[in-house]
Amino acid sequence: MAKNELARFLRDRRERLRPGDVGLPAGDRRRTPGLRREEVADVAGMSVDYYVRLEQARGPRPSPRILESLAGALRLVPAERAHLFRLAGVAPVPPAAPSREVRPYVAALLHRLPETAVVVTAATYDVIAWNPLAEALLGDLRAQPNLARRRFLAREEVFTTGHEDFGAYAVARLRAAADRYPRDAGLAALLAELRAGSAEFGEIWATNPVRAPGHRTKTMTHPDLGPLHLNCDILTVPDDDQQVVFMTADPGTATARTLHRLSAG
Repeated sequence: MAKNELARFLRDRRERLRPGDVGLPAGDRRRTPGLRREEVADVAGMSVDYYVRLEQARGPRPSPRILESLAGALRLVPAERAHLFRLAGVAPVPPAAPSREVRPYVAALLHRLPETAVVVTAATYDVIAWNPLAEALLGDLRAQPNLARRRFLAREEVFTTGHEDFGAYAVARLRAAADRYPRDAGLAALLAELRAGSAEFGEIWATNPVRAPGHRTKTMTHPDLGPLHLNCDILTVPDDDQQVVFMTADPGTATARTLHRLSAG
């Protein structure tokens, strides 16, 4: 346990917060920035004396429950939460479920790229945000938001080139999600549904595929637009275990002209 580094980290994060950040009234004028130690202790549900000893590098090793409470009270992002656990010398408790909240800057990105179809997928392969061009290409994402269900249960032959690769990629990502979120009932139900409904899913799962995000070229057969040749590139959002998928076309191609018409209309 790195007591001194832990103490400095707690002080630094406490001093960055204002009472309003944690739902407390502003109260009287403060001589020093940030929350008071007793306010952090109150929000975290621990004794003031215990918290003070942690900030003074005099406390015992905090338990995972205490660290989770501190992470919440100090409004730590996932990377900061992991750092807090490392400083305390405690293995981090995995999040209970994948995040389905899209950060504002990610949501804004969807609408800043003309003639680019963009979707954001959670670790469960649910599409949790998209722009109009993506919906024009992929159909009703509100009714059918999960790409793994589309691939293995609905048997949507959307991508005719690289189709099998997407199946292996989907299984690899879902296997990794199952390891990270063993307590998530929704993910467990999804995996059970895929196993029961698709022998192919079970066969790919048994091979334990490993895939990394990267550039891929796909040919998409659209019911109204015909074949579209698309570049698919992925930006990961590690703090939320999400992926932003960008679908573009090579300049000057028939597909690029189609995307231009769709985005303009």
